Amino acid sequence: MTTEYKKLIEDAWEDRQLLEYKDYQIAIETVIMKLDKGELRVAEPIGNRWHVNEWIKKAVVLYFPLRQMKVTEVGPFVFHDKMKLKTNYKDLGVRVVPHGIARYGAFLGKGVVMMPSYVNIGAYVDEGTMVDTWATVGSCAQVGKNVHLSGGVGIGGVLEPLQAAPVVIEDNCFLGSRCIVVEGVHVETEAVLGANVVLTASTKIIDVSGDEPKEYKGRVPARSVVIPGSYTKKFPAGEYQVPCALIIGTRKESTDKKTSLNDALRDHQVAV
Repeated sequence: MTTEYKKLIEDAWEDRQLLEYKDYQIAIETVIMKLDKGELRVAEPIGNRWHVNEWIKKAVVLYFPLRQMKVTEVGPFVFHDKMKLKTNYKDLGVRVVPHGIARYGAFLGKGVVMMPSYVNIGAYVDEGTMVDTWATVGSCAQVGKNVHLSGGVGIGGVLEPLQAAPVVIEDNCFLGSRCIVVEGVHVETEAVLGANVVLTASTKIIDVSGDEPKEYKGRVPARSVVIPGSYTKKFPAGEYQVPCALIIGTRKESTDKKTSLNDALRDHQVAV
């Protein structure tokens, strides 16, 4: 059945007039329902790599023109949008503090806690993860188990271009306050990002923990402890400091995951 839905969605992507027909509408709505339940994912681990399901991203994009604008009123609050919001939190075993909002089509695993925060359609947030105050999880972002997204963290979304990979935050990572991770950056398991780390596809991520620097882009290796940094770059007008991220060490094996989430930065005398 998934293969059939994929074919219908691919055809509708090439010819938008097909959206007028029920079969294509049902295919798109079914895929969004399966995203909402976690039965399908925009990106998923296969072996040692992450595979992006472009056709599912197409379904998310095509879902928007099928929806009509609608006014929703909650007490004094008024919303005007096309998308429904998730509502079955009790059944999911998810805790949502007032003003925590997740759109329908986003998956939240059991034990997820949402403080006043936002999770967009197509995102996947796995079990036991904390989405702290004013943190945002963008469209199609993939967040693993037992991750802590601290206050104000911004996880970028991606729908188009379709071949672009979404942001991936693997299991047991800790992202400090006001971190920004966008443009398909991949943060591997148990990594710790200190406050205000900004990672884009072009950000230099420099491991300075050894005798010689080692540079990465678009990927934070597993168990890395990362802080904001800068390096000198020449411009026509002179030399200036450009932001980067510095890997200053790794999380200690001697502490358990929950303890080391907070202690990892303090071990290296870095503020959370």
